[in-house]
Amino acid sequence: MANPPHIYGLDAQGHDFVAAAAKIAQDVVAKHAGDVDQKGRFPSEAMEALAKAGFHGLTLPTALGGKGRGPRDFCAVVEELGAQCASTAMIYVMHTAASQAIAAAKSLGTKDEILREIAAGKHLTTLALTEAGSRSQFWFMTSELKEQGDASLFTSTKRFVTSSEHADSYVTESRRPGAKGPAELSMFLAHRKSQGVKVKGGYDGLGLRGNESGAVEFSGYKVSKSDLLLPHGEGNAHALGVVLPWFNIGTSAMAHGVSRAAIAATTAHLTNTGFEHDKTKLRDLPTLRARLAEMQVRLDQSRALLRYALDLIENPAPFTPLYVLQCRYAAINAAVDVTDLAMKACGGAAFAKQVGVERNFRDARAGWVMAPTSDASADFIGRALTGMELM
Repeated sequence: MANPPHIYGLDAQGHDFVAAAAKIAQDVVAKHAGDVDQKGRFPSEAMEALAKAGFHGLTLPTALGGKGRGPRDFCAVVEELGAQCASTAMIYVMHTAASQAIAAAKSLGTKDEILREIAAGKHLTTLALTEAGSRSQFWFMTSELKEQGDASLFTSTKRFVTSSEHADSYVTESRRPGAKGPAELSMFLAHRKSQGVKVKGGYDGLGLRGNESGAVEFSGYKVSKSDLLLPHGEGNAHALGVVLPWFNIGTSAMAHGVSRAAIAATTAHLTNTGFEHDKTKLRDLPTLRARLAEMQVRLDQSRALLRYALDLIENPAPFTPLYVLQCRYAAINAAVDVTDLAMKACGGAAFAKQVGVERNFRDARAGWVMAPTSDASADFIGRALTGMELM
């Protein structure tokens, strides 16, 4: 039987990759998701399964061992992971966004070597952008590289670094040496086990509890010219042109996965739970059916917007960035609303954690405050609509 059309517009091979990801999500990710959330631990089992199956290199060139797939497959895979464990999905999104930054690098000396290791499932990477002093305005760097001969020294504390203790490398950035403004950034690759790197860890969050979003301290870390992804000063364009689009569509798909999980759990609860005195089900109550309907419509609206953004990424237009911004704003806010409705529809059983939507409720709100926050995203969209610079 032919695969049904996927809302993100997958081809036949894309369906195969998503089916493989869904199996891993059901057989491995879901099995450990509760423990990951309860203990706030890194989802090692899930990430090992994804690495073994070749998903670390899903979007990397086939010439370097990757699968050569694009944003559509990536989003569909992330959604399957997010439906079972948002922390696993978040780690995978950050890894892929960082991998794409590496793949698009112009001056990284070890580019092909690193990409081969990633594709082989032997290297986990992530983004380390937010600095302690800039808070959610991650695009403002307070640190500045200091020249030392042919290299530069980097001193900064990066906060909320996903996979902080497990990533092999960090795609990070700082102001270029002698920068005259905040937009003159240098982006480079740093390695966790190198001298001058100290992982501080200590993440204990309300949601996304297993994404290991700790702090990484760089103290006099030596950045050689071959560590630069691009020449000094070109980091901002790379962040906006490569990192932000992959991060936006990935976190959109993660939020959709969370919404799917909440809808599935709510549907099961309303269908299987009822009143003993008259033998009716919760689904017989029009108010609860209406809440479930609203949840599904909100999700489908957001998924359709992401599909449109994916179309524009494949066929770029002047307004493509606007829809890349909009899709994340819509998805994060839809997840907040959907999970709120799930808690209300399932009532006391949800608050007692019997239904399983309580974790979805918390995970959705972590996405709302993740930089760029929903408020910041709305401002970006407003600036774009009125012809202003984003930052």
